[in-house]
Amino acid sequence: MAAPRSCALWGNCGRGWSRLMRSCGLPGLRSSWPGSPLGARLLSQEKRASETHFGFETVSEEEKGGKVYQVFESVAKNYDVMNDMMSLGIHRIWKDLLLWKMHPFPGTQLLDVAGGTGDIAFRFLNYVQAQHRGRQKRQLRARQNLSWEEIARQYQNEEDSLGGSHVMVCDINKEMLKVGKQKAQAQGYKTGLAWVLGDAEELPFDDDKFDVYTIAFGIRNVTHVDRALQEAHRVLKPGGRFLCLEFSQVNNPLVSRLYDLYSFQVIPVLGEVIAGDWKSYQYLVESIRRFPCQEEFKEMIEDAGFQKVTYESLTSGIVAIHSGFKL
Repeated sequence: MAAPRSCALWGNCGRGWSRLMRSCGLPGLRSSWPGSPLGARLLSQEKRASETHFGFETVSEEEKGGKVYQVFESVAKNYDVMNDMMSLGIHRIWKDLLLWKMHPFPGTQLLDVAGGTGDIAFRFLNYVQAQHRGRQKRQLRARQNLSWEEIARQYQNEEDSLGGSHVMVCDINKEMLKVGKQKAQAQGYKTGLAWVLGDAEELPFDDDKFDVYTIAFGIRNVTHVDRALQEAHRVLKPGGRFLCLEFSQVNNPLVSRLYDLYSFQVIPVLGEVIAGDWKSYQYLVESIRRFPCQEEFKEMIEDAGFQKVTYESLTSGIVAIHSGFKL
């Protein structure tokens, strides 16, 4: 047994000596190092580390960002219509459930990342306005001696219609933000809403700024999901909540087969017919299959520093809502 131990010790010493020689930068050693077997393995590992997936395609990390941007630039104008067509309108229920789970109160400061077309933001504004109006009515009923003018003034105070709530929509894609702003103007959303161009992996906000962070059908498109989660944790206030609505892993074998058939055979065709864009919707389908399952994503959220992390699968696991707190 002595011989193997001495060989292992010599091997370790040899590796340590090689590292020392490389760090010293001795003439002749630097040029020969990359050609060595160990050097080749390290270079190969470094290359793999800089590669990622774009759907089922393997691309460089730098390339993925540009490709994803092009996808959403292409689909922006038809994004909402295609969401209705692809999900048969069920995406609206999923988003409503996200708001019900959030249960925001008047005064809540929300950051909605990858929320370009405003679906979550508008639901949030509607929700907190209804909450504030309800509270306002209860307060007015409790005060018996108010005049008509005082009651009318309470209802006409538009600046206070949200009870101090505010939503910041952050998206990396200018076209998606453009569509969202147009929708906001058409639907009459004027107060409590702002639009910011920004990257989920490097958010342009201070630490401890928001009460709630949401990202709906967006996190699977970022290059480094772990960085996006760390940024979510950074910008939330202590006690703040992270909520993610995303496609996930179907847990029913029969539903899974039907879902795969619909996803790969129907959705790209709808993309071509309605939006004139087969490739973008093929990518969206493939990106769903590459995203981690519910449990794995839960662990990633915990690794970013969140606590009390839970998830709820919806529609047999086609989507899931993950929740976590910054404590």
